[in-house]
Amino acid sequence: MADLEETREGAVVTLTLNRPERLNALSEEMTRLLVEAMERLGGDAGVGAILLTGAGRGFCAGGDVRGMPARNEMPFEQRLERLRSRMRLPLLLKQCPKPIVAAINGPAYGAGLCLALACDIRIAAASAKFGTAFVRIGYSGDYGGSYSLTRLVGPAKARELYLTGDSFTAEQALAWGMLTRVVPDEALAAEARAFAERLANGPRIAHGYIKRNLLAAETEPMEAVLEIEAMHQVRCAQTEDHKEAVRAFAEKRPPVFRGR
Repeated sequence: MADLEETREGAVVTLTLNRPERLNALSEEMTRLLVEAMERLGGDAGVGAILLTGAGRGFCAGGDVRGMPARNEMPFEQRLERLRSRMRLPLLLKQCPKPIVAAINGPAYGAGLCLALACDIRIAAASAKFGTAFVRIGYSGDYGGSYSLTRLVGPAKARELYLTGDSFTAEQALAWGMLTRVVPDEALAAEARAFAERLANGPRIAHGYIKRNLLAAETEPMEAVLEIEAMHQVRCAQTEDHKEAVRAFAEKRPPVFRGR
């Protein structure tokens, strides 16, 4: 059984982290399959949204601690190149033109938290627990968590969460701005699926450019962002989806987007 399961229903692709016996801790195969899936799905015109979740009772417990001693025996340069390759994943999530919804069904720690933070929408079960966790095993952190967390909760809170490694609840994460919403455990699958379907039925080209705008806004000066927005707005004005939306507005009906 593969460490990542991929299913497609309509325009929504669900990627399920599939090591439930290890709370879906990241393996070499899981990371490789996630990278491959993100590269492929990003260019698939039939995909409107991606739903990322975990099998069993966990979302992702982070790195597989059992395999750390062997990896730490690698020469520095080899270990660095290996980690750089794996850490393409959060950037691929950010750069993917498809909206990505994380359905956080259980614990999300370390790199697992980082993967969730790299998604566009995060919907969590009420019982889900979170933590940066790196400091607990003497690590400083990877998978872009320091970038994403700082931008979501601010530098002071990010420092606290990284330096202490304390766990926190879904309600706390929601209050700090890390989550889109928290729902009862039994409602998570349906709520996350409905959100993904809503996005999948939207203007797909515009969604891709919106994600580009927002990623640029995290690092670029305002002058650069204004130029990026102008170029993307003009491009979207040329799409059939925009023209359909204008017609629908005039006709007082919901638009029907085709992704072109």
